[in-house]
Amino acid sequence: MSTQVVVLGSGYAGTGAVKRLEEELGPDAELTWVSENDYHLVLHEVHRCIREPSAESNVAIPIDEIKEPQTEFVKGHVENIDVEDRVVELEDGDVEYDYLLVCLGSATAFYGIEGLQEFSHELKSLDDAREIHSDIKAAAEDASRDDPAKVIVGGAGLSGIQTAGEIAGYRDEHRAPIDITLVEGLDEVFPGNDPELQGALRKRLEARDVEILTGDFISKVDEENVYLGGGEDEDPEELDYDVLIWTGGITGQEEVADADIEKDERSNRIFTDADFQTSDERVFAIGDSALIEQGTDSVAPPTAQAAWQAAEVAGENVARTVRGQPLKTWTHNDKGTVVSIGDDAVAHAVKLPGLGKLPINVFGGPAARALKKGIAAKWISDVTDARRAVEAWDSL
Repeated sequence: MSTQVVVLGSGYAGTGAVKRLEEELGPDAELTWVSENDYHLVLHEVHRCIREPSAESNVAIPIDEIKEPQTEFVKGHVENIDVEDRVVELEDGDVEYDYLLVCLGSATAFYGIEGLQEFSHELKSLDDAREIHSDIKAAAEDASRDDPAKVIVGGAGLSGIQTAGEIAGYRDEHRAPIDITLVEGLDEVFPGNDPELQGALRKRLEARDVEILTGDFISKVDEENVYLGGGEDEDPEELDYDVLIWTGGITGQEEVADADIEKDERSNRIFTDADFQTSDERVFAIGDSALIEQGTDSVAPPTAQAAWQAAEVAGENVARTVRGQPLKTWTHNDKGTVVSIGDDAVAHAVKLPGLGKLPINVFGGPAARALKKGIAAKWISDVTDARRAVEAWDSL
C-alpha cells in the first residue's frame, strides 16, 4: 500500500510545501492536499482588492493551476486532527495519513477586547476584502465633505499599514469623502522595527492624509465607537466610526486545540524543532500554525517570507522521512522587508541574490515599488508559471 502524505492548508506554507513534495515524493507515496479554499491567496497582496475588487483574479490562484494531476485535492474545513488514529477529521468526512504537514495558517487575535470581534472586519480572505470594499463604498456614498465617512484601522503592523494605504488610494481615485485613522497601541507604527523604517512609513502615511494615533490600546468597541485607553482614573477616548478594520494580531487555529501534539495552549500554535517535526514523529508543522525553534528562546517570525523559505525544506523533510533519511534543519534568513502604502512602497534591509545586503538601509520610490511587485510576481511564477505572473503585475 502506498504511503499517504497529507498537507493541510493552501497558504504560502502549504502551497510551497506541496510543490516541493511533488518533486521529492517517489511513486510509492500518494499526496493529498486539503484546504477549505480551492485557491491559493497571495495574502500579502489581498489589500489590493479593497481598492479594486477586480485584482482578486490575480491574487487568488486556482488550486488546479498549481498542483500536478497526480496530487489529490480535497476541499473541506479541518475540524480536528486525531494523531492516534492518524486521521484528519473534516466537516464532510475523514482523510487518513501516514505523514501529515500542518499549514493551516493563523486566525485573527482579538485579545478579549469587548466588541472588537463583533464589530470589526478582518483581512484574512477574499471575502474579507470584498466586504471591506463594499462597506467603505457604501459609507462614502452616504457621506459628504462636511460629514465624511470615518474609517478606523486597528493595528499598525504590516497588514494595517498596507490596508490604510489602499483605502487612501480608493479615497483619492474616487474623490470620496473619507477620513482614515490608523490606531496603534504601542508608541510607533510598525512596532519593534528600525526607527528609520518607522519614520519612512509614517511620513508616507501622513502624506496620504492618514491620521496616526499611537500609544493607546483599544479597550472596547461598540456599534458606533472605538474606545482608546481609559482606566480607574481616566475616561477612555472615544472615536466614532463607520467602518472598523482590525489587523492587530494573530493566533493559532482552534481546530488543532484538541490534537495530541505539544503546542502553546494559549494560542494553539504547534511547537516544532528546526526540522519542523512536532512531538508526534508523523506530524510536521510550518507557517503561522507553528512555533519553529530557531535557537534558545527564539522562533521563526510569522511572515510570508519565512513560510516560503520553510516550505522548501519542510516538503523535502517529509519526503526524507518517507524514505527513512535523516532530516535537515532550517534557519530563517531575513531578506528584508518591503511595505506598500497605496501605489508607493518602502524597502528596508534588502538582500538580493548574489549581491547581499544593499548599501541603502531604507528606500522608497520606483525601486521599492518594483521590488514589491517583483517579490509577489516571483512567488506567483514559482507556484504557477511566468505568464500568470506577468498578467498579475499591474494588480500587485
